[in-house]
Parts: sequence; C-alpha cells; structure tokens
Amino acid sequence: MSEQKRKYFGTDGIRGTVGQAPITPDFVMKLGWAAGRVLTRGSTARNKVLIGKDTRVSGYMFESALEAGLAAAGVDTYLLGPMPTPGVAYLTRTFNAQAGIVISASHNKFEDNGIKFFCGNGSKLPFDVECAIEKELEQPMESVTSRELGKAHRVTDAAGRYIEFCKSTFSSDANLTGLKIVVDCAHGATYHIAPVVMAELGANVIALGDKPDGFNINNGFGATCPATLQQTVLAERADAGIALDGDGDRLIMVDSTGAVVDGDELTFIIAHHRHQRGSLRGAVVGTQMSNLGFERAVRALGIDFTRVNVGDRNILEMLQANHWDVGGEPSGHIICLDLTTTGDGIISALQTLEAMVRTGHKLSVLKAGMNKFPQRLINVGLGNGQDVMNCETIAAAIADAERRLGDTGRILIRASGTEPVIRVMVEGQDAALVDELAEFIADIVEQVVGAGDNASVVELYKA
Repeated sequence: MSEQKRKYFGTDGIRGTVGQAPITPDFVMKLGWAAGRVLTRGSTARNKVLIGKDTRVSGYMFESALEAGLAAAGVDTYLLGPMPTPGVAYLTRTFNAQAGIVISASHNKFEDNGIKFFCGNGSKLPFDVECAIEKELEQPMESVTSRELGKAHRVTDAAGRYIEFCKSTFSSDANLTGLKIVVDCAHGATYHIAPVVMAELGANVIALGDKPDGFNINNGFGATCPATLQQTVLAERADAGIALDGDGDRLIMVDSTGAVVDGDELTFIIAHHRHQRGSLRGAVVGTQMSNLGFERAVRALGIDFTRVNVGDRNILEMLQANHWDVGGEPSGHIICLDLTTTGDGIISALQTLEAMVRTGHKLSVLKAGMNKFPQRLINVGLGNGQDVMNCETIAAAIADAERRLGDTGRILIRASGTEPVIRVMVEGQDAALVDELAEFIADIVEQVVGAGDNASVVELYKA
C-alpha cells in the first residue's frame, strides 16, 4: 500500500469534518483498536499509549472513543488533557510508551478534527505502520477478555512536565529578563503552557488567545491570523510577538515594528545564530515552498541548503538520515532535531529569542540578513475532489508562465495533503510579474475545476 493509495492517512494523520466519515466516534474507536493492535505487536510488557488533545469541543468525544478502542485491544491509556502536539511527542518518550496520539486538526477551524500518531521515540509513524493500521481497520473489531482490558489513567502533571522541558532547551546562562513579549496561543493547546514558559524565563508576558471555549480555536488568533498580534505588539511597544497555531507545532513571530516574521525567516535566524556560535551541524533543510531568498541567504553564509517535498515529516526524515539539526517550512513548522523530535512552536520561539538575547539585536535586525523574494500563494478549492495535477491545459499555462518568468524565479503547483485545494505558488524578483502569473495560473486551474459551483479561489498570503 503506497502513500498515494492510503485510504485514511494523509500527510499529517487523519483529518476531516467532525461527524463526516472518517471523523466519527465509531470510526475513531475502531482506529484506536486497530492502532493498539499494530503498535503493541511483539511487546510483552503492559502496553500503554498517551492521548493528548487540543481545545476543540469534539476532543472530549474522540478522547473517549480512542480510550474505548485501545482498551478493547488490551492497551492502557494515559490521558494528558489539552497538550500541544510536540508535548505529546516528548511525553511519549519520557513515559516509555508504545505510542502517543494527538486529537487535533492543527490550524483548521473548530468544526474539523483529526488524529495524529507518534512512535515510542517521539517521531511520526512510518508509512508502513500507517498502512498496517489501515489494513487492521479492515478486520472485524474483537475485544480482548475482561481480564486483559486496558485501563485509563489521568496524568495530572503533564503540563508541568512539558513546561520544564521547554525551559530546559533555553541556555542556562541566559534569560528573557527585560523583554516584553506578546504570546498568542490561538485559543489552542498551548494556552496554559506557552505564557508560563516565557514568564518563568523572565519575560514580561502579555497573553492573547489564552481563553479557549471549545469553539474559538484559531478564530482570529494564532499563526494563521497574526493581525491582532501585530496590533498588540505595536500598542504595547513589545520587543516581539509569538503566534502559535491550535496544536502548538507551528510558529510565526512579529518584530517590534509590527512586521510578520515567517517560518523561513525564523529558520534562517536560528541557523545563522548557531552557525555564528559554531554549533550548527550539517545543512539546513527547507521545502519546495521555501523562499528563494532563504536558500540564497543560507548559502551566502557558507551553509549547504537542501529542499525536500512539502511536509515537516519530509524535513524530519532528511535531518535524521544525515544527522543534521535544523529545518523548517515558511508556514512555521520548524524542527531543531538536537532538542526535540518534531516541530515545536515554543522551542523554536525560544531559539529565536535566545539569538536576540545573545546578540543584543532586535528581531527586525536578525531577519534583515535574509531578503525574501516576492512570493504569491493562492489556494484553488476543489469542489468535487478532481485530479487536476496531470491536466494538459494547466501544464501549458505553467509552461507559458515559466517562459515569462525566466531564470529569475520559480513556479510550484501541488495538491494539498491536508485540505481539498490546489496550491499555486509563484516567486521571483519582479513582484508585479509574480502577482500576474500567480493569478493567471490560478484562474486556469479554477476554470478546469470550476465548472462546479463549489470551486473557489482563496488567497492564502501575499509576501
């Protein structure tokens, strides 16, 4: 079963609208059972799996469903409550659990939810394990005997454990004293963790998006909606702003001028600072979406740069295979592999803040070492799940646009792995031409899929 042929797993677990297949209680219960059987095969010890969730109201329902399915497979569950995705990865390792499960749809609206898995070492599941779980889902669900049923345990100190871990990644001979920082938690899983981490390291913290009600996750706050953070940083005359997404694995920052600092710029700052201190190991890893300015700035420092396909899983695999440390995506998934096993918004923010503290430079100065190329990214909605990636009409439009762009930029068209959209990205030195070509290609893509009323073009951002 190849990645393309998997029925349920996408690029980041299983995700969809609550109440619509497969994000239903009955499916999630069976998923827990299937995962429990696959992930504990060959284990002779008492098996345990950790479950964390973000703040969506549906998380309670799916937590119970997973617990029931895992219990039927004879697996004990340790319930962490609201916990960032990277926090679940960390605690899975420290608990010596067979796996960790996160109930979250990341940056999506509250009506969506999803299930993500981590191996016992805190890494995302390999494709073959996901395929094995899908194969197990095809089998009838059978419970172990009553004597063998799994038990549920509530972990009451999960947040405190993760807070201490985050703080431990910040150098012991430095602190954040004297910095005013606005922290936007997106009303998500970091609401009770990120402000505490920054405050306990000495910062004067102003918290935003820290009052989840089950419905307001990512709604006007967080990494995908930085406008409120920008306004607050300016109004409070803060040194920096931190924006996390709903499950805490994505980071966007705002400098003291109110300008957004994206994942490419943050990864550059972290890599540059480590390079200056002689602690950067190997090349820096970006994706096909990483800005050309990022690549050129890294190479100008004498550091190798490697691109992989979009997805933090691909970044992680490249870092692991080569024993390198730093990689990231423009969306804010940044991995510091020497510190943790997955993208972590809080730890990435701390690495950036440490660069500010040690150099004495403002965030706006640190990011000035990288000059971004004008880039336009447009999402084209797929009304009926059409496969348009091999369409000759779209290929001709791309070829025409590439001729006009020449060697001053690049074009990337790809299907999203998490949403029913085609992403159209154009970047180059001429901002006006970039805009024109992105809109031209997006219009062609919409015409191909747009015979249906559901097709739409939505601009994600314009840099």
